[in-house]
Amino acid sequence: MALRITLRPGRLSLPLLRNAYELPVRVSLDPRVWPAVAASAATVARLAGGEAPVYGLNTGFGILARKRISRGDLGELQRRLVLSHAIGTGSLLPDPVVRLILLLKIASLARGHSGVRRVVIDALLRLLNAGVYPCIPAKGSVGASGDLAPLAHLSAALLGVGEARVGGRAMPAKAALAKAGLKPLALAAKEGLALLNGTQVSTALALAGLFAAEDVFAAAIAAGALSGDAMMASDVPFDPRIQDVRGQPGQATVARLLKGLSRGSAIRRSHVDCDRVQDPYSLRCQPQVMGACLDVMGFAAGVFLREANAVSDNPLVFARDGEILSGGNFHAQPVAMASDALATAIAEIGALSERRIALLVDANLSALPAFLVAAPGLNSGFMIAQVTAAALASENKSLAHPASVDSLPTSANQEDHVSMAAFAARRLTEMADNTAGVVAVELMGAAQGVDFRKPLRTSARLRQAMAELRRHVKFLDRDRYLAPDLAAAKAIIQSGWCRRFLDFSVTPWPGPRA
Repeated sequence: MALRITLRPGRLSLPLLRNAYELPVRVSLDPRVWPAVAASAATVARLAGGEAPVYGLNTGFGILARKRISRGDLGELQRRLVLSHAIGTGSLLPDPVVRLILLLKIASLARGHSGVRRVVIDALLRLLNAGVYPCIPAKGSVGASGDLAPLAHLSAALLGVGEARVGGRAMPAKAALAKAGLKPLALAAKEGLALLNGTQVSTALALAGLFAAEDVFAAAIAAGALSGDAMMASDVPFDPRIQDVRGQPGQATVARLLKGLSRGSAIRRSHVDCDRVQDPYSLRCQPQVMGACLDVMGFAAGVFLREANAVSDNPLVFARDGEILSGGNFHAQPVAMASDALATAIAEIGALSERRIALLVDANLSALPAFLVAAPGLNSGFMIAQVTAAALASENKSLAHPASVDSLPTSANQEDHVSMAAFAARRLTEMADNTAGVVAVELMGAAQGVDFRKPLRTSARLRQAMAELRRHVKFLDRDRYLAPDLAAAKAIIQSGWCRRFLDFSVTPWPGPRA
């Protein structure tokens, strides 16, 4: 059953956006948006028919902006713009991402600064509500002037060109439109440009990466606490006094979470007076490392949420003043740089988890059976599970290389600096998938280690986490085919179970006031 959402443009929240990403939706718009939409469209119609050149209304595009277009060709100009720009390549964006793109584009156009008629917004709403998702190739955007190629593929579907998916099946766009009760749309002045300009593809991809990062972060907190108990680590580093004197908010949050998860552990009580002075950094410095990741996630979440609420096409219509202003809100540099920052956090979550796995399988450091299995030698246990985790963590190091520092001029040097936001955001879900694999190995290994500590028991909270894992992944008493176990543990993480278990979500950081 579809989730019902009332959109209030400019007031979208991260929980609303996550729901729209994860579930089919039935969206309606706050009716208060329509007067501004109508006034904006009327301003465009008036100025498009005038003698003065207005970019994108009665001129060409990019370096061709000096070319005047006759009144009789204004609609054809917009149609040709869409068709000429629909030249993306690569695998298709998944339906949840396309659903989010549609929602973000509707919310942006409904702010009343884009000059489109209500019929355009209504058509997008009908596509979204009918589950008609335009087929959008993933590659082809440089993140300025907006996500041109992918948004052109979305827009082409409104014209009855290209393909769309319905119920997971691709079909010609005209047939898909009919399923939504629509006919191909004839565009008016500026409407093609308003549909193509904008950062909605980059932003939707970035949000998808953020949501996946939340899931792996929560799982890594649970896995880190479980690993600590399995290796009889101290919880003194999580003392709030240590966090208070540094003052980093993410660090304090992580320490509180870890302390709460391990509270009441009989394993912990059994070694309070041991002679070990300090644990390795991957155990002891979890608040500092994971806290830094959390702070970066909060920064990125703030950027993505502001962009989700933004008007990012060009030119912009200010109907109250009777003006159309040409600027650069389509430049996705904020999304690109925030995505690059989030990429480092996703990589570090996995890197720290992999180091704890390495400790777990090393009998000299963990005081557990070698490779976490009885009769090591006859059994290899978690030997290659750690190798898989290392491969995934290493791959993320390469993927974390910043995309936003790269720029290739386009459009005959008119667009001489671009953001590369679409790629910066698109690789985030792949990185989060890698990190989910690493943390899944740690969850399996940490649970194995805790089971080896019997009859001592871990905390009640961590027993809950272990019980969920053990529903799908049994104790490794001898070597077996482990790939299904890894897939099952990874599925727990990616289902959001750990995030719900911890009642965790990222708080977006507000930006500085203008």
